[in-house]
Amino acid sequence: MTTRNDDWVGPPRYHTATLPARPAPAAAAAARPATVDTPGRDRWFDLLRAAAIVRVVLFHMFPVAWLEMGFPAMGVMFALGGSLMARSVDRSATRAVRGRFRRLLPALWLLAAVFVPAMLLVGWDDHPQWPTFLLWLVPVAEPPATAWAEPVSEVLWYLVTYLWLVLLSPLLLAVYRRARIVTVLAPLVLLPLFDHAAWPIGDRAASVIEDVLTFAACWVLGFAHRDGDLRRIRFPVILAVSVVATAGAIGWVVTHPGENGIEIGDSPPPYAIYSIGFVLVLLRLAPRMDWLAQRRRADAAVTLLNSRAVTIYLWHNAAIAAAFPLGDLLHVWVFGDALAEVGYTAIALWLVALIVIHVGWVEDLAAKRRPRLLPV
Repeated sequence: MTTRNDDWVGPPRYHTATLPARPAPAAAAAARPATVDTPGRDRWFDLLRAAAIVRVVLFHMFPVAWLEMGFPAMGVMFALGGSLMARSVDRSATRAVRGRFRRLLPALWLLAAVFVPAMLLVGWDDHPQWPTFLLWLVPVAEPPATAWAEPVSEVLWYLVTYLWLVLLSPLLLAVYRRARIVTVLAPLVLLPLFDHAAWPIGDRAASVIEDVLTFAACWVLGFAHRDGDLRRIRFPVILAVSVVATAGAIGWVVTHPGENGIEIGDSPPPYAIYSIGFVLVLLRLAPRMDWLAQRRRADAAVTLLNSRAVTIYLWHNAAIAAAFPLGDLLHVWVFGDALAEVGYTAIALWLVALIVIHVGWVEDLAAKRRPRLLPV
């Protein structure tokens, strides 16, 4: 069984608009708690998603522990996805699941159309059986890849986990509304039990289950946000729980370092608890975002990052990997270590920008929007 570092972003739920939900029937409305709804896009969510995308790209460029611990982007993204999924499930569970798959899979198919033929043409003598390649079409587990393509395939765990949580959302939401605390805590109890038990399943399936259990609590906390349950808890209580959760997770990682030293992403249970500590506070906050609209460049950047989140996530690691041989061809290394680092980073960001411009429009088609080169 494999553990996962913090690979993002993200994409998460890329909702085009957070529109007011249709009134539920009287009986359903009486049985369900009031929801927290705001007309138009939730720019606080957009800002968090944009920050998560930037943090993931930075972490893969500069894999230092403080970046991973300073802002657990993956947990935040799953929490945002859970909140938006709860609203969609209330409208129609079938349409909600179908809509998420429709938005996410076309960008993956484009990636597969480039890399699967490339892997076969370069040479892949020990490639798996052909049915396994269907995972590039519907990723219920991490798709297969050659060693040189691992920077591309290794980030797909997020997409796999996200799609499984989408599929489970109708059931999870129904269970949550009957047993709220139990539904949040159950994954945290099951995760260490799963990690320390011998299961007669392959590594690929075990990895999927581990990732789902790691981030299911954050996803369910998104339900709590959407149903207004977090708003009913006083902020000092939320803050106290957050401090205990994050401090406890850090304490465990420091006293139980892994093979790579102190890296919280290598320990799923502490990472799940650490993510919860951040998610509780960020979802409980509801800051006014008028200041963002008054800063046109910042507002445009947040919009762009949200509109191209799937593309950036799927391709950024490939761009980072390609930046080093390209930088070597350009003799970036002659400027010394410090300036060379800046040069490689600039090349990686330039490649990401080119990819966004050339293939990002697929996200517009998937969302049934008019294709645009730069949606700002």
